[in-house]
Amino acid sequence: EVQLVESGGGLGQPGGSLRLSCTATGFTFDTFDDYAMSWQRQPLGGGRQSVARISAVDGRIEYANSVKGRFTISKDNVKNMVYLQMNNLKPEDSAVYYCNAWGPMPTPKDYWGQGTQVTVSS
Repeated sequence: EVQLVESGGGLGQPGGSLRLSCTATGFTFDTFDDYAMSWQRQPLGGGRQSVARISAVDGRIEYANSVKGRFTISKDNVKNMVYLQMNNLKPEDSAVYYCNAWGPMPTPKDYWGQGTQVTVSS
């Protein structure tokens, strides 16, 4: 079964940067390429929301409006890793960030990492 492990969270300053990493393992009859990968976040007391996503089929990238121009998602198909570069951090970016894998077709499932806390504060 697919397992996801996030790293790179912590304390960031407003206007600063952090980079999150997610390592994916456990592929058997499929590969990392078969999964859409995304980063989602859940602020304290709030619901989980999608931040950035890379589709499996065509590599199309989508961002939440709140992070467009500040966050960049990328994927390394050799290392089976996905990254989230977060620049110009804002206090409202504070949340637990989760790595998500969705796939493979035709019967996709959701897989989640354990989450990593990001706190933006001066």
